[in-house]
Amino acid sequence: MSETFVGDEADGRPRERRLGVLGSPIAHSRSPLLHRTAYRALGLPWHYDAHEVTTDALPAFIDGLTAEWRGLSLTMPLKETIRPLLTSVDAVAEASGAVNTVLVTEHDGRRELGGFNTDVHGIREALERAGVADVRRVMIVGAGATARSAAVAVAQLGAEHADIVLRSPGKAGSVVEAARAAGLSTEVVALHDPGMRLIEPDLTISTLPGGVGVGVNFVDAAAPRSSSILDVAYHPWPSELATIWQEAGSLAVPGLAMLVHQAVGQIRVFVHGDPLVALDGEERILAALLDAVGLDAAGRLRD
Repeated sequence: MSETFVGDEADGRPRERRLGVLGSPIAHSRSPLLHRTAYRALGLPWHYDAHEVTTDALPAFIDGLTAEWRGLSLTMPLKETIRPLLTSVDAVAEASGAVNTVLVTEHDGRRELGGFNTDVHGIREALERAGVADVRRVMIVGAGATARSAAVAVAQLGAEHADIVLRSPGKAGSVVEAARAAGLSTEVVALHDPGMRLIEPDLTISTLPGGVGVGVNFVDAAAPRSSSILDVAYHPWPSELATIWQEAGSLAVPGLAMLVHQAVGQIRVFVHGDPLVALDGEERILAALLDAVGLDAAGRLRD
């Protein structure tokens, strides 16, 4: 029997629903492939598409949501700008200051928009399933929404300290705040600071967009000074940093693995209304999603 919210059936069958991923640019998104694969496996007549939506266009898109909408996935630059449009946010979204998932429901005839963050789940699961363990000191490259999610995720993995690395140290405030609220001590380091040679993290997480170079100075000073790297960018892959880590014999976890695991979290929200409630047959669903994007169970690209 297909999984649905209680009461979301017509004549004993799941209702058709619309879902989608919003962002700009969005043409490269793998989210439609992942979600369509999952809903087909779950036997749900749900339709999931990509929508090019800028920050300025977001309020109008939200206003135009009709009754058949179930939920939205959000990518940059919308993970922060969605906040004023929401009815509520969950604890993880509050802690990270970022929303990548919106659940659309109705209550007493009023539409309600619940915001969630499944990027934290995606980062944590991608690292754990790749075998990354005993993480105490982490280097986080970047200062945006995903960097804040990374700080929360590594705190859940047992990290104690985060070095926040970025081009403009003055922009590190929100990441530092999220990291400290999660229980991490922090240090902010400029991207080209030679002092990075003294940093020896257990794990590096790059949250820079795909195609954004870090520069020769950073590579010389920091890479690979950790045994593992998670680069959230997944196109092109391997990224510049992933290549450097792999050539040194270190583990490089692809951002595509994070994308798959955060999608599982989103599907939990859309199906159950709760990111902590697992899907029936979730390991089977996860295997189908990994296979759809060419990854094995540990998140490695298949040969």
